[in-house]
Amino acid sequence: MGFLDRLLGRGKQAAGDMTDKPEMRQEGMHQEAEGMAESRAEQAEDMAQEARTDAAEHRAERDEM
Repeated sequence: MGFLDRLLGRGKQAAGDMTDKPEMRQEGMHQEAEGMAESRAEQAEDMAQEARTDAAEHRAERDEM
């Protein structure tokens, strides 16, 4: 969802500029920032899952000893 919000936000910013509607530009800026935050959160969740997998592999190897 993050990518779509970023894309739509940029579109709203451009539309706000073209139509001279600052509130639309502001809405677009906020939507783009929301999308960026969502993307960062998704990346962090992916990294956390990788770390959990690594930890489980090390635990299994340790238990085999």
